[in-house]
Amino acid sequence: QVQLVESGGGLVQAGGSLSVSCAASGRPFSNYAMGWFRQAPGKEREFVAAISSRGGTTYYSNSVKGRFAVSRDNIQNTLYLQLNSLKPEDTAVYYCATVGTPSFGVYTRVSDYDYWGQGTQVTVSS
Repeated sequence: QVQLVESGGGLVQAGGSLSVSCAASGRPFSNYAMGWFRQAPGKEREFVAAISSRGGTTYYSNSVKGRFAVSRDNIQNTLYLQLNSLKPEDTAVYYCATVGTPSFGVYTRVSDYDYWGQGTQVTVSS
């Protein structure tokens, strides 16, 4: 059974930094692409960043490109998201997700992902 558990969210001032993590278990971590999404109150879940199974390819939404960095440790079975230069509009629940079949690509749609974590709250104060 695939399990994803996020941690590391919190409250930070605008311009600050935060790191969130996602611990995965239940299957060989390094075979599957992963992604980060976020959902603000009253809004749809949106794509933030994605990383290929071996970590060689990353992709970001335009709203976070240049500020956020996604990475993974395939030994520790952990996905990371470093959030820098945070803005109040980055406030949301951040979710990690993984695809259902082994692949080498990156994926940006909610429907591409089969397994989701419970989310971690990131709040950016102005």
